[in-house]
Amino acid sequence: MTTDMKPHVLGIDFGTSNSAVGYAVNGKPELIAIEDGKDTLPTSIFFDSAEKELRFGRAANASLIGRDEGRYMRALKSVLGTFLMHERRYMWGKVMTFVDVISYFLKEVKTRAEATTGQEFTHALSGRPVYFHSENEEKNQRAIEDLTACYHAAGFEHVDFMFEPEAAAIANGGFSNGALTLIVDIGGGTSDYCLFRESTDGIEVITCNGVRVGGTNFDRSLSIDNVMPHLGYQQLIHREWGKETLPAPNHIYHDLATWEKIPSLYAPKSRELAESLEKLALKPHPFSRLVTVLEEELGHDIAFAVEAGKIETNTSDQSAIDLNFIEKDLSATLNRTQLNGSLHRHTVKIANAALATFENTNLSPQQVDKVIFVGGSSLMQNIEHAIAPLFPNAELKYSNAFTAIVDGLAIASGR
Repeated sequence: MTTDMKPHVLGIDFGTSNSAVGYAVNGKPELIAIEDGKDTLPTSIFFDSAEKELRFGRAANASLIGRDEGRYMRALKSVLGTFLMHERRYMWGKVMTFVDVISYFLKEVKTRAEATTGQEFTHALSGRPVYFHSENEEKNQRAIEDLTACYHAAGFEHVDFMFEPEAAAIANGGFSNGALTLIVDIGGGTSDYCLFRESTDGIEVITCNGVRVGGTNFDRSLSIDNVMPHLGYQQLIHREWGKETLPAPNHIYHDLATWEKIPSLYAPKSRELAESLEKLALKPHPFSRLVTVLEEELGHDIAFAVEAGKIETNTSDQSAIDLNFIEKDLSATLNRTQLNGSLHRHTVKIANAALATFENTNLSPQQVDKVIFVGGSSLMQNIEHAIAPLFPNAELKYSNAFTAIVDGLAIASGR
């Protein structure tokens, strides 16, 4: 590429649960199929110990489900800006950090996009949440620095960032001249908002806001409330000395319900703790299940089962979280009341953050003409039920849940 040529820019929606890429063709978004003809790629990676190869997306998920020997990781975006990002761990006999892991994923995305399009992408326009860590500016800045380092390590010469809800606004604006529109983007790790005015020339962004609550928080609460009691959560154990009893420690269950922390529980220390709890328990059977989960590394299987149960209950009002892989015929019931109860505090935060978007404007929620929902977790009924009453005069619309952000990034990448 000569120096006077415009660099090819790849729009990248690096999501907590799914990722997607695209670029501009004649000013319009062109999404790039990066796995088996599909526009989205699960943000997951599997380190195969036997074959010494990396697998990504659906192939990584299949390796986990198929019980291949190795280490599975998902929700990589959630560790940006945290101490876990630079924690050293051994994989394939060498020291790695999450910078290396995320870089492998982004490099694979770059390679697939280039192979599909026949172009070299030297620059990236990456989506980012308004707040990686709510309003902790120091951690937000560290998250941007971490992600920038990952893009450079993946082979990009330069990376710019755009608020994810602003990208969704670009993809969904300009159709109703003068309309005041609010994007509500509920993703895997964060909820983000963009308030903008539509015009025939595009959009005028008024303000953006966000909060660190998303689909993985939903899954975590559902798992703690409905699955972890089957593994001994909040059950009593004997003290090692004396006759008193006390509840089992919570931290092991909270980590087991958190996507990005699950791999750390497969260390000997956690397994030893589970075995000691089984010995001290008033009712040992649930704790024996916990021992099985850690010994057979079934933490991610639980997470997938909870996610599947959440999705089914969202549409059918009742389901069961299938835990048959832990113990024959074991399951956890999940109905609409239980789901709403587990998710209540999260939906309150999401609704409050939507209202907070208006705090530094001279506008009110009653003036909003349209609310556009994007992001996979926006499909949950409890989200619409929490948001709709706040904007009584607004038309509610659903955009392409999984590709609205990358559509906007692709359009913006050509400007």
